[in-house]
Amino acid sequence: MNVLRLSLTTFREHRRLFAGAIVAVALGVALLQSSLLVMAAISDAEIPSSPSGQARERLRDAYAGAATLLGMTVLLAAFLTLFIVSSTFAFTVAQRRKELALLRLAGGSRPQLLGLLLCEASLLGTAGTAAGVLIGVPATWAQSWSLVAFGFLPAGFSPRLDGGIMLASACTGLGVALLGVLAAARRAAAVRPLEALRDAGRAARVMTVSRWFFGTSLLALTIWMIWVGQASEVLGAIVIALGVSVLGAVALSLLSPLVVPLAGRLFGLALRPSTLGELAQANLRDAVRRSASTAAPLIVLVALVLGLTGTLDSLATMVGEEQRRIVAGDLVVDSTGAAAARIAEVPGVAVASVQSTVPVSVTGRHRRAGRAYRRTVYSGVVAVDPPAYGRTHRPVARAGSLDRLHGRTIAVAPGQSEEGWRLGDVVTARVGGRRMRLRIVALLPPTLENGADNFLVPRELVPDAIAARAPAQTVVQVAPGTDPAAVAGRLRAAGIGTVRTVARWAGDRAAAEERGNMAIFAVLMGLGGLYAAVAVVNAVIIAGAERTAEFAVARVTGLSRPQVVRMALIEASAVTAIGLALGGLVAAGALAGIAAAGVRAVGVPLVAVPWTPLLLLVPGAFLVTGAASVWSTLSATRRRPVTLVTARE
Repeated sequence: MNVLRLSLTTFREHRRLFAGAIVAVALGVALLQSSLLVMAAISDAEIPSSPSGQARERLRDAYAGAATLLGMTVLLAAFLTLFIVSSTFAFTVAQRRKELALLRLAGGSRPQLLGLLLCEASLLGTAGTAAGVLIGVPATWAQSWSLVAFGFLPAGFSPRLDGGIMLASACTGLGVALLGVLAAARRAAAVRPLEALRDAGRAARVMTVSRWFFGTSLLALTIWMIWVGQASEVLGAIVIALGVSVLGAVALSLLSPLVVPLAGRLFGLALRPSTLGELAQANLRDAVRRSASTAAPLIVLVALVLGLTGTLDSLATMVGEEQRRIVAGDLVVDSTGAAAARIAEVPGVAVASVQSTVPVSVTGRHRRAGRAYRRTVYSGVVAVDPPAYGRTHRPVARAGSLDRLHGRTIAVAPGQSEEGWRLGDVVTARVGGRRMRLRIVALLPPTLENGADNFLVPRELVPDAIAARAPAQTVVQVAPGTDPAAVAGRLRAAGIGTVRTVARWAGDRAAAEERGNMAIFAVLMGLGGLYAAVAVVNAVIIAGAERTAEFAVARVTGLSRPQVVRMALIEASAVTAIGLALGGLVAAGALAGIAAAGVRAVGVPLVAVPWTPLLLLVPGAFLVTGAASVWSTLSATRRRPVTLVTARE
């Protein structure tokens, strides 16, 4: 009972400090709960009966893709919750080490100190968890709305609340809060009280044995993953880049106290003529723990945002380059099948390879994960003229040959190349109401593009009426010595369809891929990025919450209140620069593997530097942390400095 009463007393005395911890728990629980609820709703969704097999297939693929995306979101949410909540609670304990030392000198034992901190964590965790469960309800609707808005889920999708998931999220938030405090409390209890008061000995040691061990271990693992990424295929490099962004951010967050003194010296050189600059440098040098804890969430935010956007943008760039290398033509025309039949008659056209997406279903034996079953594919079946297709495309079949694509045959295109189809298998195709058995004669290699064609069939198998109505894309090779622009003008004048150069067409494919990837990023980092951004502000406010006495001493020794605010602002700017630099270093490591994978995939190291997020993130970080620092310092300097200096601990 005495411990509970003392916990309530400290809660009133450290309202701002503990409010930050409650916010961290609440947002973490809300993020985790919303992700789990939406993923559970997707896994329980039923595919309604529909007269169209294509509609059922699109819906099934949408749910499968959304489930995969939400699985990644849940992992990211769990990581952010674990990292931010545990680091925030550990920071609150570190900020109160002198107060805790006084409790020890007043007769409190180590077990009593541990009991007090765990009781406080239970109160804070319970309050944050309760708020998080409530916030998680609108967050669930916001997350499901974003999935529908970006086209990952059908309109009308609606998640439902699940008491088990809400309880699990609440227990996770409370458990992480207790674990975060327990580790910090054990370190605080192990320090001698006088050392804590003087900030000497073990109390002054920021790089503890555990911090050295986990920081260097994770850094070594990150470097190893970067090395492995150099030899990985594109999809493997993408997964590795995500791991590098997460593990590298944690590693450099743990090792950031080694960088803070160096940054302090650099700022000291730049601001040496300024008294406030020298004071900020001294604060960075003497308050390494505070600076490192403030920089930690910013490192994670920068690493994840730049690493993910750079990876996804690089993938889209590779898609465009890959399409340029696959297609051997001058122009691409989008039209109907009937209009495409007229392209070969246009003067200057040497070869016209028409690719018509036809309503054909393909049923066959599907092999995956060690089991075989029959499966029907309703979309992505393209009718081609094999000789013309071979002249305008450069794919090398990994099994079989496109030269055998004639008669009752079929080729497995890139969209289905990893789905377990085998050369020589016989599949059943339904074409215009007719059923026919087709033999697989070629397996094309996979491509990087999402939504690639699934099957190629000879044009002769498709009735003319169906081919005429089908959407078609025609690759055109112009006659030698003919200007492609002149041929494009003739095609437009004939009203055949939309005409683009191959380079423009490939660029449009890359842009479409980039829009889809950015939608993935928005779902992955939407609420998570907001949580990390709030954690950055939270850390700055917590750092300033316990500095009232320090600011008061600075004011009674001659600094005015505006000067104290500017000093704290300079210090916050230095910490922000540290976080941006370390986060950017992690993102660069993540993109290193992507560059090597690009060389193997398309022959050149294609890396898209995420300039837009970078240009928004850098000034935004300085603006947000600066505003939080100014507000926190003004709040801490409201009272007269004499009353704070003369007040007892």
